[in-house]
Amino acid sequence: MRHLLRLDDWTPDDVDAVFSLARAYQDGSGPILGGAAAMFFPPTSLRTRASFERGASLAGMQPIVFPPESLDKDEALEDVAGYLAQFVDVLVVRHPDLGVLDTLAAAGTLPVVNAMTSENHPCEVLADLWALTRGHDVGSLRVRFVGADGNIARAWAEASRLFGFDLLQCCPAGLAAPGARWTDDLAGAMADADVVLTDGPGRHAAALEPYRVTADVLALAPAGVRFAPCPPFVRGRELSDDAIASPAFVGHGAKRALLAVQQAVLAHCLG
Repeated sequence: MRHLLRLDDWTPDDVDAVFSLARAYQDGSGPILGGAAAMFFPPTSLRTRASFERGASLAGMQPIVFPPESLDKDEALEDVAGYLAQFVDVLVVRHPDLGVLDTLAAAGTLPVVNAMTSENHPCEVLADLWALTRGHDVGSLRVRFVGADGNIARAWAEASRLFGFDLLQCCPAGLAAPGARWTDDLAGAMADADVVLTDGPGRHAAALEPYRVTADVLALAPAGVRFAPCPPFVRGRELSDDAIASPAFVGHGAKRALLAVQQAVLAHCLG
């Protein structure tokens, strides 16, 4: 049994195994899993839910979906996990509180996969890295994250510690993630970027307006830069229409990587 709660808990061997499995699933030779997966998703979840449900089904698993509020009752989470273990084989949980996932995992009855919390989003980052590199030379990437502290910024920080790639956050003073290497110089951050990322600004929209990624901003980066904004994005807010129209945008199709990576994470955590 293996959990995916945060990438800080994983080793390079874990990632190698997941990327190898993702390659197999993309080739149509991934393992058949069987059994059932209890999934906790709010109605607003689109890409993560669709890829987990579809991926589980294609791998022979039955997805059983609950709202995340099902985990907010007075019943002890250890008992929730203990009872669900009589019917399902893995828990896929999107919940604001990472502590809820930690407690479910600590029960030791089912593997727990983090489908997003307010603290991080490990599956999203793994899928983006797979889409960008197919698992090759990840550690050599120069990644520039344009945005404030939040779950996506922290998930990329976890990934940089695991893979060893160069991550620089670009934002105003005071909005960087704890411990992040950061700059407030957007043009300078682009100068050697391989990958440019954005996230929604949340309550910092006004402060981040000068950091909107446009086609002109992307033109400051070396040839071949990839622009991978985190959805859901809003055109005219953290990015412009012409940035999406630029050759740097990796495209909506890049998120198809979620399907194989979610399957690979399930297979790895199920052992």
